[in-house]
Amino acid sequence: MFHSRKLAITFLPLVAVALAVGCQTQTPPTTPASSAQASHDDHSAEADDSKVSVLLAKLSPQDQALAKAQQFCAVMNQSRLGSMGTPIKFEIKGEPVFVCCSGCKAKALKNPDETLAKVAALKAGNTADQ
Repeated sequence: MFHSRKLAITFLPLVAVALAVGCQTQTPPTTPASSAQASHDDHSAEADDSKVSVLLAKLSPQDQALAKAQQFCAVMNQSRLGSMGTPIKFEIKGEPVFVCCSGCKAKALKNPDETLAKVAALKAGNTADQ
C-alpha cells in the first residue's frame, strides 16, 4: 500500500505537467484558404477598421488609393495593409507594391515576379468584391 501511494505522489505532478504542456502545444486546426480569408475578414473587420484608416491616412492620397486597391500585404496575403503599422510602399519593375512590414519587403524583393502576380491577384479580387 505504501509503495503504490508513493508512486502516485511521485507521478501525479508529472502527469499534471504533461497534460498542461500538451494543451499548450496543440495547434489549431487549419482551414482552407477561402475560409481562412473569410474568418480573417470577420475577425478584424470592425476592430481594425479605425486603426487601418488612421494608418492609411498617413499615406499620400494617391498611395491611399493604391493601398486600398491592394488591401492586403503582397507577401502575407491575410495581413490587411495598415493592420501592423503604416504600409511600406516600394516598386518592383516600375509597379507599386505595398507590404505590411520590412520583413515582407525583403521577401517580396527576393521573388519579384511572384510578388507582382500576387499584387495583381489581390487587386483583381478586391475589384470583383465591390
